[in-house]
Amino acid sequence: MPKKIKQIESTITFLEMKSQPTSPTPPMPADKIAVMRAEDPSVEFYRYLYNTVGGDWLWWERRVIDDETLLSIIHDPEVYIFVLYVRGVPAGYCELDCREKGSVELTLFGLMGDFIGRGYGRYFLRWTIDQAWSYHPDRVWVHTCTEDHPAALSTYQKAGFAPYGQETVMIDDPKIVIANQKR
Repeated sequence: MPKKIKQIESTITFLEMKSQPTSPTPPMPADKIAVMRAEDPSVEFYRYLYNTVGGDWLWWERRVIDDETLLSIIHDPEVYIFVLYVRGVPAGYCELDCREKGSVELTLFGLMGDFIGRGYGRYFLRWTIDQAWSYHPDRVWVHTCTEDHPAALSTYQKAGFAPYGQETVMIDDPKIVIANQKR
């Protein structure tokens, strides 16, 4: 029997950049690194990335949508998914959504647990930001929330994003949503 879903308070912070950063690019970590676009990834591969990267941070929204809806997003020609590989192993990924004219949304960004705190995130985030600007938008934006990695907000700010809005909402407790989804 599914658990009753309670709601929790979540604070969402919206951040944007209106011009490409001019600060020096962080040095590439001294490992064998590759960033590759996942063109029309399978649902299984995408869910592996999403669940592995977002599992500790309660990413749940894409877990509960059906495969057809998910495919319509990740196979859209204006949605770009890039996977960071370290020594041939997936280490993280990002998703850039260019469907809104003049804007690129950094929809998802993160590393797998084994790769956090080792210098890959700073490098990959800047790579992602530079990639977003290569589409020539007027702005690049992202949002994060209180359920995300504790350093997410400050990391985005250090990378050059500036907050432009914040809202507090009630959401279904992701822990219960995820537990019910596994049944």
